[in-house]
Amino acid sequence: MNSVQGLLAASVISIQNSCFIYPACQNCFSRLILNSSRFHCLKCGCTGEAKDASYRYRLSLKIADTNDLFDITVFGSCLDPFFGITAENLQRYIQDFNQLSGETNTELSTRALVRAVETCFIGKRFIFGV
Repeated sequence: MNSVQGLLAASVISIQNSCFIYPACQNCFSRLILNSSRFHCLKCGCTGEAKDASYRYRLSLKIADTNDLFDITVFGSCLDPFFGITAENLQRYIQDFNQLSGETNTELSTRALVRAVETCFIGKRFIFGV
């Protein structure tokens, strides 16, 4: 991991994508390739059962300080307090919700999550370690 080189106080202008959670390799944190029964990490070669894949937060933001605009990505458990839950548990809740509701199109739950994240972050000022 890189250490923080400086701090930046900035406001969130927008959320750059709707994918806030991704299946992550336990060894290198790279995105896993999932199929119905297995996962595979292209970076380090780690493999396993898809049901055992762990998840991490990845929040891509457009932010602005008093002078400039920046695109940044915030990863990992530092986002747990903002979401109020780990990425692993949020992924589980989303899957359970979609199964219980019989929802085959996950667009509704994704849209609701995007709106909630936008409400919590857009227009708010944070201090980012860069």
